[in-house]
Parts: sequence; structure tokens; C-alpha cells
Amino acid sequence: MVPQPVVTGLSPKEGPPGTRITIRGEFLGVKASDLIGLRICGSDCLLSAEWKSSNKIIARTGPAKGKGDIIVTTLTGGVGTSTVQFRAYHETIGPMKESAVWVEESPIQTLAWGRRSLAPVGYNQEDPLGLSIEGNDRKFPEDLRDYYPESSGDLSQEHFSPGWFLLENHHATSFEDLKAGLSYLKRKVESQKEGQLVFLKSNAGAVINQLDTLVKIKHEMQENLREMDAAPLMVLQNAIDNSIHESYNIFNEVLARREKADSARAALCALSRHRFLFCLPNSIERNAKAEDFEVVVNDYARAKNLFGKTEIPIFRKVLEETDKRVVSIRKELYEKIVSMPQSVEQQKKFVKALVNLELQQGMSSQESEILFDPAWDAIEARSKYLETTFSKLFEEYLAKDAFQEKQKNRDHSNIPVRVMFCEEICDVASNQFPDLWKLGQSYFTGELKGSYEPRPANFKRIILNCIERFCAYLKVAVLVNTDQRLFRQLTGLCWPFYSPAQNAQFCVWIPQCLRYIRVSYAILIQLDLPNEALNIIQKLIDEVRLFCLSTIFKSSIDKIKSLSEKESWIVGVEDFPGATMLPSLLEEIIISTLEEAQNSCINPEIREGNLLEPHSEGQREMSQKLQDMLKAFCEVIENLAFQTDDDDVLTTTISQLIGFPNSQQMDYSKRDFHSVVSWERRILCCMANSAFCNKSFFPHIGSIFVRYGFPNPKIAIESSRSIAYKLFSSLLESYVEHKSDPLVGTIEPSMYIGRFQWDRVYNVNKLRPYAHECCDNLVGVYSEIYTISPFLLRPILEPIVQTVAEELARLMSCVQKFCRKGALQATIDIKLLWDALKFYTTEAARSFFMEALEAIGILSETDEKEIKEILLKIKKEMKLQLMCFSITEK
Repeated sequence: MVPQPVVTGLSPKEGPPGTRITIRGEFLGVKASDLIGLRICGSDCLLSAEWKSSNKIIARTGPAKGKGDIIVTTLTGGVGTSTVQFRAYHETIGPMKESAVWVEESPIQTLAWGRRSLAPVGYNQEDPLGLSIEGNDRKFPEDLRDYYPESSGDLSQEHFSPGWFLLENHHATSFEDLKAGLSYLKRKVESQKEGQLVFLKSNAGAVINQLDTLVKIKHEMQENLREMDAAPLMVLQNAIDNSIHESYNIFNEVLARREKADSARAALCALSRHRFLFCLPNSIERNAKAEDFEVVVNDYARAKNLFGKTEIPIFRKVLEETDKRVVSIRKELYEKIVSMPQSVEQQKKFVKALVNLELQQGMSSQESEILFDPAWDAIEARSKYLETTFSKLFEEYLAKDAFQEKQKNRDHSNIPVRVMFCEEICDVASNQFPDLWKLGQSYFTGELKGSYEPRPANFKRIILNCIERFCAYLKVAVLVNTDQRLFRQLTGLCWPFYSPAQNAQFCVWIPQCLRYIRVSYAILIQLDLPNEALNIIQKLIDEVRLFCLSTIFKSSIDKIKSLSEKESWIVGVEDFPGATMLPSLLEEIIISTLEEAQNSCINPEIREGNLLEPHSEGQREMSQKLQDMLKAFCEVIENLAFQTDDDDVLTTTISQLIGFPNSQQMDYSKRDFHSVVSWERRILCCMANSAFCNKSFFPHIGSIFVRYGFPNPKIAIESSRSIAYKLFSSLLESYVEHKSDPLVGTIEPSMYIGRFQWDRVYNVNKLRPYAHECCDNLVGVYSEIYTISPFLLRPILEPIVQTVAEELARLMSCVQKFCRKGALQATIDIKLLWDALKFYTTEAARSFFMEALEAIGILSETDEKEIKEILLKIKKEMKLQLMCFSITEK
């Protein structure tokens, strides 16, 4: 089967109906009878088709219009396709176009209100390019006069401009179509160059018809002249002249009305053409109310550029009215600029509009004398608003605090007013101060710059004043430890003095206040403020951090002072017998204090320094507060040692030989746990605690500080160790005095009980009762100490033994006469006590024992031998008592 016909080329590619075209392609038919269909742009052209070959057909176009395909249909191949298109258009006949037929005038135009114009407007102008101008928006000639001041786009005019013509009729035509129009114009010119003969050949039929018509008219005119002569022509001419005269009379009034209408039409046209200017005052005022100031500025600038130098009175009058409206808008804009509160973007919008209006309109002499600068006034208005907000907040919370102070049933669990004030003023600074800074930056970068020079020094002063005022309000509210009188003299601000209880309640919230200030500081740092401004806030933060540190330690001191209520008197320190769990409670308080201080104020944040630098105020404060804490702990130990209840009975060692028990029994069923603990046990535990603090625990506190990243407070620890040592010495002296005075006081009465005399001793084979009792009393003291804290044996027993030795030396030196047996008995008593207490005998005690023996006198060798034998016997009998004193440590 033969393939479908395909059209691949045309010549020409465009033309009016009847254009002879050559169609080229493939498979266009094997013979003439094989061609059964030809459509060009949808019009059937088979009758005019001439088949030349399978690749060529010649035909004439039909009455089609627009672009379309050329479809060839054959018997063998069927309906074909086309890869090219033909453009058909209809020619329009103008007054300059040669035509072989009569050209009718264009229809008379009808006016919009239903009346017909008096004369035709002329013929429709033919497009020389042969292109359709449908869909093209015609431009106004007024717009093109600026480009072609002495030309015209009318083909009939002498100063015809092709550029004007193309912009007016073909500004939306594609470049390819313009090229096709140029080809059409070239062909048209070439065809006109061929001469009149070609024109006559192409229009022979019309010319013959016209000649026949002229011949017919001639014959009829000759026939009329023969019949009617030439008189009717004169009659006709007179009738025409009369009709013209009557028409003038009839239409004079119409013509007058037409002139009036034309003038009104011209006025309306002028109003329509310059409608922008005449509507400008109302348009500016309307847009100003809608705050479309960009439109106001653009419209005003356009009016100034177009009509600023005009001399036409009506235009000048409209411009003067517009200037008055602009002056009023400028005043309103200035009031809006300095009116607060408002967003910084809105304020910048008003400033830009006012600056642009000033540049367009200029300034009067009165305004220039005032040195009116809207951008700077906006900055000052925002800074004053910020300071006013600070002041109002301060007064508001001051009044609220005074009101709460007067209330009797005040809930102390509520958030203090100072804390709420700190939170809100920090929030105000975080939200409003960045707007002030951004507005200033826009002013100095030129975004809001008017006709005045910037003032960086003044803006810096404004920023520093706002920062200083902000810090002053925070300082008077948060730092309750400052000198309020001096601060009031410097800043004029003062917050009423709190009672100690209220201050304690507020101090708990100091870390939260510090957090509020730090958040505001972080926001201000992001603004890239000058270091001078940031240093003011940083100094305040350092003061608050130091005050927060002091507050945390003060709170810990209060907790330490209440530790006496938590003392259980349970001995639980493995490395230091006798020490209770009280130091461990202190360690817990110190650890919690360090953790709280580290989380609240010690750890530095953005642009913050180390609060505990060597020789800094923070390190001195921490050292002093630690010393106060340890001193308070020593006071707790001292109070525990010397506190007595109504049920407490101080057990005293009294001689059983003179009729008093060694210790009084206590009824434990009527006493609580703390009352069960005797005074001796409490003071021994307190002595152990003070000794433990001096030797081990206080130095251990330094390692705790180092472990948590704090500097080692060596000075505070050494000072506290000195306090603990003094406390230990004081407790030791009290305990020794309590034990030694009753014990020594019973020696002399027990020695001479029953009217005993040293010169009347007859039998020597055992110790005297006073020596037994003295030994038993010391064993009782020994056991009491050893049970609680063995390391206290030597510090306590040595001064007691020394006192006993001193008393024995005094008593022996007071004896007037010793018999031999009496001397032996006294020597045995002294030597046994000395030997039993040898581990706790100091040099002073030894000298007292020697003094006692010297007071007895020198014995013979026989006596010495007898004494040794008796001592051996007595030691065997008192082996248990003597064994106690041989154990010096646990």
C-alpha cells in the first residue's frame, strides 16, 4: 500500500484568497485522477488544483483566514499530513491603494449617546505589512510623542515614522510575523514596479466592465441632451446651492452646540488625561488614612516630577492643595513616630515616609530653624518610653509591696514582690531594648537617614543611660545588703527595709533573680552592644552572684545552727572512736551548699568571669562564710556539751567511806532518749567531735571544696581548726575539773576516817582504804572514758593523776610524825598508786609522788625489802584494778 501523502513545503507561505501556491511533498498521487481532495486552511481547493507530479501540486487558496494545514487526499494513500502551514489573510482597501473596483466609504460612526457624527471619519487604513492587528492593545499617541516629537504613525502624513507605526499597531506581534510582513511588503513593492500593464492584465475584466459602463453613461447623457437641452443642469445647480444655503441656516445652531460639545469633550478629555493630578489630594489623604505611605510618597513624587514646573494655573492650584495635604500628613506622621507603644517596624515605616516626603517637598524656614530630625526623635521617644516603663514598674511593685506589708495574715509561701518585679523588668528590657538598638542601627546605617548628620555620641549616651537605669532598679530590688541610704543619694531609688524574717524569705529567691538577669544579659549580648554597656550589666551580675553566694552560705549557717536537734549521740566514726555522726551531717550540708552555689552562681556563663579568682572578693567572701559555718558548728558542739535539762544529774565521785554513794541512780523510765545520755557521755562525745574536727574532718573539708571545683580554703580551715582546738581544751578543762575536784576532795577525809594517825600504825599488810578508794574512783573515770573514746584517756587522766599526786604530796608533807609501820604503810600506798598510774604520770606528777615519798622519810634496806614483798602481795590481790590502767588504747 502506498504511504499517506505528506506536505513538506509551500511557496508562498501566506497570501489573500486566490493566491497561487506551489505545494511540495511526497506521495501526492501517482496520477492526476489519484488526487481526490485538497484542503488549505480548512477550505476546499480541489477545483483549482493542478497535479504536476507525486511531489508537486499547484493550486489557488480559497476564502480562508488564519493559519492552517494543507491536507492532500489520494485514492492510494488516503488522507495525508502536513509539516508546514499556510497563513491566509484578507486585504483592506485604503485611499492610497490602486483598485480596479469602486471602494465604498466606511460606515458612519455612531457616538456613544446615540447621535451620528456629521461627517465620515475616512477610510480604514490598510496595513502595509498584510498582518492582522487583532489582539494588539493600541498605545496612546501621547505616550509616543515623547519618543517621536516631530513624527507621526499615519501612512498619509508627510512625517510618517515606521517606529511609531510598529509600536502603535504591532507592539505585540512576534518577530517571525514581522519578518513575514516584511516579505509581503517587498513583494507588494516589486509588483507595483511592474507598471500599469501588469495592473491592467490582472484586472482586465473590471476595466472592461468600467469601459462599458462609461460608454453607456455617455450614450444616455447624449440622449438626454437631445431631448431636454442643457437647461436642467442649471436648474439642478441652483437647487443644490439653495439646499446648501438652507442647510447652513438649519445647522448653525447645531454647529454651535457641536462646538460647545467639542469644548466640553476636550475639557472632559483633559480631565480624563490628567485625572491622576486632579484626584491626587484626595488620593493622598485616603492612602494616608490607610497607612499606605509608600503609595503616598510615590504619587507625590510623580506629581512633582510631571507638574512641578508647570505654569498652568489650574495645575498650580491643584499642586498647592496637594502640598497642604502633605504638610498635614507630615504632622500626623511625626505624631505617630513619637507616639508609644508601637513596634519598631511600624515606627521605621513612619520615619521613612516622613523623610521621603520631606525630601520631595522640602522644609520651610520655620521647620529648618527647629532642626527637625524624625529618625532621631523616634530614637529619643523610644528611649524615654523605656525609662518611663521602668519607672512605672518600680512604683507599681513598690506600692504592691507596701500593701502586702500592711496585711496581717500574710502568706509567706507566695513569691516575694521583689522577685516578680525582677522578672518583669528583665522581660521589659529583653523585649524593648533590642527595638531601641535596632532603630538606632537603622538610623546610623542610612536606612532612616534624612537631611541631618547622625549623632553617635548622643545615641551612646542614651544606651548607657538605659542600661545604668535598668541595673539601678535591679540593684535596689535584689541587693538587699547594700547601703540603701548611700544608694538613694546616688540614684534617687530606695526600697523599704525588710525585717530579718522577710529578708530570709526573699534570699531564697536570689538564684531565680540571677537567672532572670542572665537571660536578659544573653539577649543583649546578641545585639552586639559596645563593651562599655555590657560591662555595666556584667558588674551587676557579679554583685548578684556574690550576694547569691553569700546568701547560700548564710542559709547553710542557719541549718548548721539547728544541727543540735539532730544529734543522736551514736558513735559511728570508725577511724575516730567517740566521734558521733554530727560531722557527717555537717558534711552533707557543705556538699549541698557547694552544689547549690555551683549551679546557681559559681559556674560562669556568657562573658562572665571566675567569681573565685585568687585574692578576689568572691574568694574572700567564700572563705569568710566557710569560717562562719565551721565556727557555728563548733558552737553547736559547745552548746551540746554544756546544755543541761531539768532531769540531768551530774554524777560526782564521792567517797563511800564517808557515807555517800559513788554515783546516784537515775530513773530512766521517766526520761527521753536525749535525757538518758549523761552529761559525762555528752561532753566526752563533744570532746571527741572537736578533736576529730581539728585533726581530720576540717582538713577533709578542703578536699571536698577541691573535688567540686572550688579553691582550697586553707586559711578558713586553719582558723577553724584553731577554734576547734580551743573548744577541745575548754571541754577538757571542764571535764577534768568535774572529775578531779570531787575525787581529790575525798582523799583527806578517807585517809583520817576513824581518827587514824600515822604514828599509831601497828600492822602493815594491805593498802589503806583511802588508797583503795582513790584507785577505784580512777578506774571508774577510766572505764567511763574508755567506753566512749579511748584516745581521750591520756589527755584526761594525766591532769587528774597529777592533781591526785599533788594532793598526796600535800597530805604527806602535813603529817607531823610517822612511826616505822606508818612510814611503811604510807610508802606502800604511794608507790602502789604511782606504779598503777605510771602510764598517765607526767613529769609534774612524778615530782609530786617523789615529794610525797620524801615527806615520809628514808627507810632502811630491810624496810624496802618488806615493802616490796607487801607490794607484790597487794598487786596480786588488786590484779584486776591494776590491769585496767595497763590498757592505754583500744
